[in-house]
Amino acid sequence: MKAYHDQHFLTDPHAVDRIANLAEVKGKRVLEIGPGNGALTHALLDHGAIVHAVELDGHLCEELTDRFSDEISIGQLTVQHGDATRCELPEFEMVVSNLPYSVSSKITFRLLDIGFEEAVLMYQSEFAERMVAPAGTKNCGRLSIMVQTYAAIQQCFKLSPNCFSPKPQVHSTVVKIFPRKQPIFPINNRHLYADVVRALFSHRRKTVRNCLKESGGMLDPSWVKRVIATLPDEILKSRPQELYLEDFATISNVA
Repeated sequence: MKAYHDQHFLTDPHAVDRIANLAEVKGKRVLEIGPGNGALTHALLDHGAIVHAVELDGHLCEELTDRFSDEISIGQLTVQHGDATRCELPEFEMVVSNLPYSVSSKITFRLLDIGFEEAVLMYQSEFAERMVAPAGTKNCGRLSIMVQTYAAIQQCFKLSPNCFSPKPQVHSTVVKIFPRKQPIFPINNRHLYADVVRALFSHRRKTVRNCLKESGGMLDPSWVKRVIATLPDEILKSRPQELYLEDFATISNVA
């Protein structure tokens, strides 16, 4: 059985309960992305959450509306048909979701831009490992740097393919994300910072100096010249995965 819209429905009740118990959701406005068959939705409602569920599949939206008609009628649940990577979202305090694998990165970056108190999210295990890879190690990348700049991440537990239908080819990992009030190191321009990180990891095998020179349309050429003239050789001769969070901030903060 092939996953439709890249959704693997969580069917293991024990796994559903473990996820729902990871955060105190009672009375909280909780965003759920990709509710699918409603297993996690049901658990969140039972825990007293006020849930706004965003589902891409129109047929599933109809099924959710029928199944949870009582909760919808009293305002405890809203079902929205839309693409969570770009549709308008209501105000929310927490996020609890089994994210579709193919849009995990886009949705994570969007949620961090919007802001929230706490998130419990399920990812493909390999994705979760990259997310928590420390800066300055060979496994770190754009995802690691961008997420860790703005949030603290805690890996909670793994789930086998047997917990889902259809079964994915990989294991999944549930993580908790806690946004920082401010980045660990000051960042003058968040958009420029994101562009710098993206440009550097587009050529991760090259030195920072060469990554900047070959950044193409991602970075302003005149700014790149100022950066190369300003930065110490220690940074310029390093490769992106050898840098620490402070180094990325130092680069992007060059005036």
